[in-house]
Order: sequence, then structure tokens, then C-alpha cells
Amino acid sequence: MHHNMKLVSPRNIFILILCVCVIFAVISVYLDSVAIQTEKRTGTANTLVIDPGHGGIDGGAISTDGTKESDINLAIALKLRALAEFIGQKTVMTREDDSWRTDAASYSEHEDLVHRTEIINAAPNAILFSIHQNCFPTAQPSGAQVLYAKNEGSDVLGRLTHNNLISCLDPENRRVAEPASEKLYITANVKCPAILVECGFMSNNFDVLKLKDNSYQLSLALVLMCSFLQYTGAEAQA
Repeated sequence: MHHNMKLVSPRNIFILILCVCVIFAVISVYLDSVAIQTEKRTGTANTLVIDPGHGGIDGGAISTDGTKESDINLAIALKLRALAEFIGQKTVMTREDDSWRTDAASYSEHEDLVHRTEIINAAPNAILFSIHQNCFPTAQPSGAQVLYAKNEGSDVLGRLTHNNLISCLDPENRRVAEPASEKLYITANVKCPAILVECGFMSNNFDVLKLKDNSYQLSLALVLMCSFLQYTGAEAQA
């Protein structure tokens, strides 16, 4: 754990939220025209697909204080959906709560991943943001990192989102966006631009303290939302 690091101050979070709100106000002015251009080019508007990793019996990584990755993933995802709905952006979520469809004895992680992938691939003109948290055997590693799928556009979206997360929330973070491993089922099998966002490390107590904070979760969601709008705006005007 990095003892010289400090939590993001309320003042900095307020400034971030204020700046993003201004950006939203500007973006909202031309959002309709961007959607029209996109529909002319593709025949349909973009769908923001939000995948809160894990859930139900599968809690994902667990921190030393018992916090489940799945709970943090869902909290960030719900905030991201709320922001999208606020500006009229169509969304689809692979899960909306912490329930699961099968009992413990019959749960299959593979079947769950297949089901999520089917939801994603069924969404028209989808762009996927899969929200996760990282974990490591030791407590030293920290910070966000974006992994991107091999599909066209994923690398651009991944680098854009990663750079936004670093510049807005963690300027000291030296991680870089990287291609997602072929072992990651969803990013390897979806047909749309797709990224997996590791928002922090469940194995780092400092990261967990931030990730459990509602204000920081909102900050993450704001950065992800703005990254989506930047990407779709650039694509529509290309």
C-alpha cells in the first residue's frame, strides 16, 4: 500500500463534477445532431452497454474488509446508467442488481459469461463498458487500467478512456491501456467496440477506501460517460 498517497479531496471532486457538468451542458447542445449523423451512417443510434462484472453468488475479488468487487462494480454501473439516462442516451445493462438466476450448486461462470455476451451482441450498434476491479497477491499495485478488445474501434476507445481516468482522477498513475487477454470471454467474443475498465485494486486498501466512496464512484462514472460521448462524437463526425 502506498502510504504517501492521499484520498481525492472533496474540493477536487467538486471541481471535477462541476467541470464535467459544464461539458455535459455543451455536449447536450449537439448530442442530437451527433445521433442524427450516426443514424444516417449506421441506420441506428449507439447503445451504451454496461456490464457490471460478477454478481450474485460470484462476488469477484474480495478486499481485506470483506467488500465484494461485484458490489462496487454495480454501484459504478448504476451511476453510469443514471448519467446516460439524464442526457437521453440509450443503455442496456447485463445485470441491474445482485441477484442470480441459479442456485449455488448449479451456478456456472461460463454460462453467465455466455449469457452476458448474448445480451451485448443483441444490442443495436453497441459499445461495451465492462466494469471490474483488479486484484494482486500483494497490496502494492494500485490505480485504474483499461483493457480493450480486438474489435475495430476498441483500441481508440480504450486509450481515450484510460487517459481520461488518469488525467482526471489519478495523475500519478503510470499504467497504460493494453489489449485484453484472449482468456477474457466477453471481450474476446463480443462483436462491438468493447473495453474492460479495471477501476482500482481490491487488494490495495487505499484503492478500496476510494472505491467504496459514493463521490468517487460518481467521479468514475462521469469520466466513463464523457469518454463514451467523446468517442461516439468523433466517430459520428469521421
